[in-house]
Amino acid sequence: MSINEWIETILFFVVLLALIKPLGIFMARVYQGERNFLTPVFAPCENLLYRICGVKKDEEMDWKRYAWAMVLFNLVLFVALFAMMMLQHLLPLNPQKLPAFTWQLALNTAVSFVTNTNWQAYSGETTASYFTQMVGLAVHNFVSAATGMAIVIALIRGFVRRKTGVLGNFWVDMTRGTLYILLPISLLCALVLVSQGVIQNFSPYKTLPLVQAISYDKPMLDDKGAPLTDAKGNPVTESVTVGEVTLPMGPVASQEAIKELGTNGGGFFNANSSHPYENPTPLSHYLEIFLILLIPGALTCTFGVMVGNLRQGWALLGVMLFLLIASFAVLQGVEASGNPLLAKLGVHGANMEGKELRFSLAGTSLFEVATTGTSCGAVAAMHDSLTPLGGMIPLALILLGEVVFGGVGSGLYTMLAFAIIAVFVSGLMIGRTPEYLGKKIEVREMWLSIVTILTAGITVLILSGVAMITPAAVSSMANPAAHGLSEVLYAFASMANNNGSAFAGLNANVGFYNLLGSLAMILGRYLPAIAVLAMAGSLAAKKYVPPSLGTLPTDKVPFALWLTLVILIVGALTFFPALSLGPIVEHLTMLGGK
Repeated sequence: MSINEWIETILFFVVLLALIKPLGIFMARVYQGERNFLTPVFAPCENLLYRICGVKKDEEMDWKRYAWAMVLFNLVLFVALFAMMMLQHLLPLNPQKLPAFTWQLALNTAVSFVTNTNWQAYSGETTASYFTQMVGLAVHNFVSAATGMAIVIALIRGFVRRKTGVLGNFWVDMTRGTLYILLPISLLCALVLVSQGVIQNFSPYKTLPLVQAISYDKPMLDDKGAPLTDAKGNPVTESVTVGEVTLPMGPVASQEAIKELGTNGGGFFNANSSHPYENPTPLSHYLEIFLILLIPGALTCTFGVMVGNLRQGWALLGVMLFLLIASFAVLQGVEASGNPLLAKLGVHGANMEGKELRFSLAGTSLFEVATTGTSCGAVAAMHDSLTPLGGMIPLALILLGEVVFGGVGSGLYTMLAFAIIAVFVSGLMIGRTPEYLGKKIEVREMWLSIVTILTAGITVLILSGVAMITPAAVSSMANPAAHGLSEVLYAFASMANNNGSAFAGLNANVGFYNLLGSLAMILGRYLPAIAVLAMAGSLAAKKYVPPSLGTLPTDKVPFALWLTLVILIVGALTFFPALSLGPIVEHLTMLGGK
């Protein structure tokens, strides 16, 4: 790393850590219904929404009603978005006259954005109209993020409350998260992004002449979209000359801000955050990384404030920071080492294939670990072009359940599930009943924690195995052997863990991946969410147990180290065989000169 890269990286973390505490305290006040500096602005809007929707904000719900409200709300949103995409050609703000989505793609995309996955098996600039992007996708970026935040707040209340069956009101938590937290920050950051060159307009696409025409050989495709080959198996091409280029337009900045802040990740354009209209400058680049990590980091402070012990939140934040920085160091190191096969040909230096030079190698590495450590999925580089071990880092971060900061809400509640398991195992080791934050951890909490942690992993392994024996799935792989397996494993890991990024090289817009991918996203989002709410209800009904000499201190460095070890052990036991057959085999093949 150059001196400038060191300075940029250190300054980034200094700013991030400086803002985590004030934002975390502010969010705690919002969810506890306390007055804050935005109350005069948004309280009238909040109360008006309650009156229109018939919500009694002082009426609390038990975990079943809370879960049912969450599922019902998401179901209605899914139906609305699916209908919008199927009727896109009839709706306004469609200057390019884009046709409706196919039903399979509409199903996959609607599930994707409702579940905060934002997996995209399409190119935004050639598939989605401005109306669909704004009224459909951008709105879901807000409400899906607010849903995840509401769930973790309910879990925190489960730790705080004693001998009660209620956890708050889903409609109130979701509304406050949107109005007081997501909306103001998104508005402010959208303006900053516009100042950096992120576009925001409703213009039709611009067709401009090139200074010099370009000729190239274009592969010819058959009726099914597969490459044509001659009798010897060589690709059949045709010479094409291009004299003009079409520049896509659109209301990008407004969606870009919430895309990162809500750890959504769905790009307005196919190139996502590597596109100069989404991410034009180094400042916009670091701002987008900052937005990805801000709320997940601040929620650890919110957790500490609400449970009455800030050190509990700092312990979790420390684990997240350690795993993030370690992942960044490994990714930066292997990408800086370059490709040994190219070195033999005299091409030395870092592996810059698939990366934007304006972001630097360190800036790119930081973006990729941030977006896969969380459930964001936005990308500023082509993951398919990473070295084998470099590609394994974002894949491993996703497979760990995205607890390295994690998605807004979902990251923290998954981390808390890991903490419960860590406390339970440590209790077995010393022969005492495990306790966490004054609540005894018993069989019910353990089972629900296991469901929270392992649902996505089991889904990934099963569906990846099914893909490997299904001809329709195998035919979508552009790369054979270990790299092809990595692409399929990454795809299902991304969908089941609600990340949304892709390795590329895989044609995911086919029936197999649209349908099974939708199933993976639903299972990965809602089974853990419902399990977390059930666990919150169980914890809230328990009495408080004062700490004793045998109570494991969970706000100290030893517990943070133990929690880190538990996360890595669970991840290794679950996924090491799959990683061995994919990225690790590919790395050994590369070292062998192939």
